[in-house]
Amino acid sequence: MRIWVSVCLALSISAVLPAWGAHGYALWGELKYPAGFAQFDYVNPQAPKGGELRLVSNLRVSTFDKYNPFTIKGTAPAYLSSLMFDSLLAGSLDETAAGYGLLAEDVAVASDGMSATFRLRKQARFHNGDPVLARDVKHSFDTLVGPFTSPAYKSLLADVAGVDVVDVTTVRYRFKQANRELPLTVGGLPVFSQRWGEEGSKTKPFDQVVTDIPIGSGPYRIGPVNFGKDITYVRDGSYWAQDLNVRRGSGNFDRITVKIYKDNTARLEALKAGEFDLMRFFSAGDWARRVNGRKFDSGELVKAEFTHRLPTGFQSYVLNTRRSKLQDVRVRQALGLALDYEWMNRQMFYGAYQRVQGLFGNTACQAVGAPSAEELLLLNPWRQQLPAPVFGPMALAPRTDGEGSLRANLRQAQQLLKDAGWTYRNGALRNAKGESFELEYLDSNESGARVVTPWARNLEKIGVKLNFRPVDFALYQQRLQKFDFDITSIAYGGTHNPGQEYADLFGSQAATTEDSGNLAGVASPVVDALVRSLSSAKRQQDLLPACRALDRVIGHSHVLVPQWSASTHRLAYNAWRLDKPARMPPYAAGEGWAIDTWWAKQ
Repeated sequence: MRIWVSVCLALSISAVLPAWGAHGYALWGELKYPAGFAQFDYVNPQAPKGGELRLVSNLRVSTFDKYNPFTIKGTAPAYLSSLMFDSLLAGSLDETAAGYGLLAEDVAVASDGMSATFRLRKQARFHNGDPVLARDVKHSFDTLVGPFTSPAYKSLLADVAGVDVVDVTTVRYRFKQANRELPLTVGGLPVFSQRWGEEGSKTKPFDQVVTDIPIGSGPYRIGPVNFGKDITYVRDGSYWAQDLNVRRGSGNFDRITVKIYKDNTARLEALKAGEFDLMRFFSAGDWARRVNGRKFDSGELVKAEFTHRLPTGFQSYVLNTRRSKLQDVRVRQALGLALDYEWMNRQMFYGAYQRVQGLFGNTACQAVGAPSAEELLLLNPWRQQLPAPVFGPMALAPRTDGEGSLRANLRQAQQLLKDAGWTYRNGALRNAKGESFELEYLDSNESGARVVTPWARNLEKIGVKLNFRPVDFALYQQRLQKFDFDITSIAYGGTHNPGQEYADLFGSQAATTEDSGNLAGVASPVVDALVRSLSSAKRQQDLLPACRALDRVIGHSHVLVPQWSASTHRLAYNAWRLDKPARMPPYAAGEGWAIDTWWAKQ
């Protein structure tokens, strides 16, 4: 299963205007932390520095082949971007949509919302000792929206008109239109030195900056590397921001080593053997049945679940509507009706999950019931282009318990397929051209067959053949970039404050842009208009109808077959080697909390 990761800090601190403060920004209201605050509440400012944190890469790759995490081709090591690159602003983990000065000493947004100006801290330094200057910020932006990086950056930054170097330490971002999220979106971009990729007196094209050591300004540098086995990040003892309030109590390990194993079984056995210190679990079966052994019995290794308040996200089976067989909404709805989640949760997941409901579960943006008057104001102009169900109750994932049953769902699916022109003849379900109904499910891991097989069995009952196709990660990634798949599975992250990033996930331009996030191929002027509405909202009362309306349109399009989510982070860690703060901040993401704020026992 591929995990769709946001391209930058913008998704965790995205969206702001007009709340203003020299030391930071907040969405709709006041910042939690006042100017001059000492440190974030969830860190231990007296945490000792030293020791080593040994992690395992959860990426489905056997190795990495570059140190540049921003270019399209190749695979960079896990955690490199977050450990090595600072940004103008830093988000906190105990509030949503807030950013505080990191590289930037202060920040001001123009009264018309058409620009944001950042003044850099004079003490900010890159790893090579050079000061971080306004020209480096401009260079980073220009590079990220250039030809060699992920198109997600271009979608995210589509409303940024450009960057001006005001003076040596002052940079101004200009916007094409007033947009509440843009000041923090640009504030969350990684900043790197314009000297990264220098070769003599020349600078290489960015796609040729592959194994050049990044010149960032973050708390860690690249240390020893064993390609195919592990990479170690070494704490920068002279890190320029180590005493800054947004960094105090974080970056406590002298070394962070990320080990690479060929498959999940090897990772799990290595954990039990004590080869690394912490592992996050996504498999309910592993957590319930296989996370055990001598080191757990002795208390050296501990299993713990940490409750969070993060959005559920919308982990889903993605139906690629570029494929002719998946262009009819009735066909897509029929496929979803064949998924028996309640049976899977009982028999396979040990009751550990909840079904995903829409794009914005566990947030104020989640659509429920019938559309409000405010939502209808946005939807009514498009009534002729939208299916009638959009104007009724919010689409809910079908159930097979209570009043529902798999048998009834499959009957409904058969009728939908028939209405769409698929009838059973000559031993198979066929369309008017005589083509049989076969689809391919693409995965980068053979173990994915376990959760796909029950769905495939149910689909077979209504005449649909779903073939499971595992491929190596490199080919999987390449095929997704080129949209060469029928169905795959993506774990999309959620957000309390959706904005321009949804143009990359569902926008019409992204639908035809290779390597965009719009895997489903959604190309709808309605969706484009709703994304513009939510990204340009200046008040929360304007945002909520827009995101709820978008939730309804995507839900009733049936391009996503919702999967499941968990309300806790499941972590197994070495209690003899690691110590941690008293509580996890509510908006922390699993192992990221440990990397950032835990420390080694002395």
